[in-house]
Amino acid sequence: MADFIPTIRDLLYDSEAKAVGEFRGVAGPYWSLRPVCGGQEWEAAPENVRPATPAERLSSGTARANARSRGEAL
Repeated sequence: MADFIPTIRDLLYDSEAKAVGEFRGVAGPYWSLRPVCGGQEWEAAPENVRPATPAERLSSGTARANARSRGEAL
């Protein structure tokens, strides 16, 4: 299990999916993550997840802003 406990809306990096996601909760032994730009949640094994770095947070924020400008994100 990961050595930290995220809170809802924390940005995390899933090394298996190679993606940043927003923590949405726990689903059995997995953590539910949602793409920053919206979309379908996925389940990640806690041992494959770590807090997003500042660069990853900035990149995902930029991607969300771009998607919103195109009318793609909530």
